[in-house]
Amino acid sequence: MKSKAAVQVLTPKAPFKSLAPQVAEMLAKLGEDPTREGLLRTPERVDKALKFLTSGYSVDIGKLVNDAIYTVQYDEMVIVKNIEFFSLCEHHMLPFYGKAHVGYLARDRVIGLSKIPRIVDVFARRLQIQERLTQEIAQCLLDKLDPLGVGVILEAQHFCMMMRGVEKQHSGTVTSAMLGQFKEKETRDEFLSLVRQNS
Repeated sequence: MKSKAAVQVLTPKAPFKSLAPQVAEMLAKLGEDPTREGLLRTPERVDKALKFLTSGYSVDIGKLVNDAIYTVQYDEMVIVKNIEFFSLCEHHMLPFYGKAHVGYLARDRVIGLSKIPRIVDVFARRLQIQERLTQEIAQCLLDKLDPLGVGVILEAQHFCMMMRGVEKQHSGTVTSAMLGQFKEKETRDEFLSLVRQNS
């Protein structure tokens, strides 16, 4: 039961060249002195941080999942909830963060539970918008498992709303992707009920 939407296929890239010189230049353009004591190593730190925060571009999903898909006689719902994630919004490169709740209705295959948070991290560690991140996680599981359906809910707070612009520190954003049987009311309601329990 494949969806028409497809996960963006990215060829793993070689590590990018150091951004430290550009960061030093940016600091100077902001009116800072990049040679002062507190900023001497900042360009290298920013370079290292950005490489980590965008490391999802270089991950091969196939290798990540590896042999952690198992054939079993199981056709019920599997849910991993309250998965913490951190990402950078592609509009301002400011963080957004929150929790992901991921479920699927198995057909005859299941995935190792630890792989679901890893899949969330792969897509979160790219420049993102929350809506696309939600869809990519759901589509990835649909592609890899061919389940009866997939449901993903992301609850997040965005620094681009909290620190600038409207400056609403307590606002939150919820997005969902419901594929396959999760589009049906009964399955969707069961998923939402299980996610809400003890959350």
